[in-house]
Amino acid sequence: MKYPLLAAALLIAGCAAVLPKAKQHFDLEAHRGGRGLAPENTLAAFSKAIDLGVNTLELDIGLTADGVVVISHDTTLNPDHTRDANGAWLAPQSGATVRSLTLAQIQGYDVGRLNPASNYGKQFALQIPQDGERIPTLAALFDHVRARGAAAATVRFNIETKIDPAKPDETAAPEPMVRALLAEIDKAQMGGRVTVQSFDWRTLALVGQLAPQLPRAYLSSARTLKDSRWTAGLDSTNFTSTPQLVKAASGKSAGPVIWSPAYNDLTPAAIKEAQGLGFKVLPWTVNQRADMLRLMDWGVDGIITDYPDVLRDLMRERGLSLPPPGKAAS
Repeated sequence: MKYPLLAAALLIAGCAAVLPKAKQHFDLEAHRGGRGLAPENTLAAFSKAIDLGVNTLELDIGLTADGVVVISHDTTLNPDHTRDANGAWLAPQSGATVRSLTLAQIQGYDVGRLNPASNYGKQFALQIPQDGERIPTLAALFDHVRARGAAAATVRFNIETKIDPAKPDETAAPEPMVRALLAEIDKAQMGGRVTVQSFDWRTLALVGQLAPQLPRAYLSSARTLKDSRWTAGLDSTNFTSTPQLVKAASGKSAGPVIWSPAYNDLTPAAIKEAQGLGFKVLPWTVNQRADMLRLMDWGVDGIITDYPDVLRDLMRERGLSLPPPGKAAS
């Protein structure tokens, strides 16, 4: 052949043309550890999510009476998945607030299975119970992930401050909650792996002041956007869109900014606008395959889901890069 170098170059180019496109990053987040698969916000759920292979463990935190950061979505003990020391389900609406109980008192309750008679239990009927699971501390989760070693070395944490500005007596105030959270993150040296998220944007403003390098995720829903108590005093009607509202709330952020809306509130135009402002878009809580596919087509940067196994399968089908599983998938 007269032009061996040219021929080689053409051969390489031809091979490259048929190779798949470079795999993009997509954030697979296990909502409350993946409550469709295991009891929510428990070490059992987080461990199962790590075994499966997720990018991020999504979770919620509150403060106990003795100032300990614990992992709980509910500001009060939830009768749908809480049993007392005798194994009896709590009576409806009888749960004490997390804020009123010490850590020792809280960990006397079992949160390892759903009450099958409850609507919640019926919604997640395939959840695998794990009797004996307790409401864990955030420190215990950090220790657990560290103990998993290489299997969890890249796992991130998306931590929601569970606080309701309309019920100020039900939880710790924003500043003590944020300071306690940041102290635990610093103690565990997990700052490089944490995002702080909240519907109560006052807490995100505090994070921006006290730990500006941390990513912040602005959660939104149709309900919270109508009440300026949730949006740190900003009136959403003064803004042309929710992304513009998030921009105003986040200010000149040193760390990354994320918008996490309810998925039914999203449109392709809103996603494009938010990303044009430099935000990532991670909707919650997406559990149906059709919804996941539609949002992926629209270009979201990740999805928060109760079923990380379903989303992982869709990511595989689309050739997206998958987070490594903690053990071989069955």
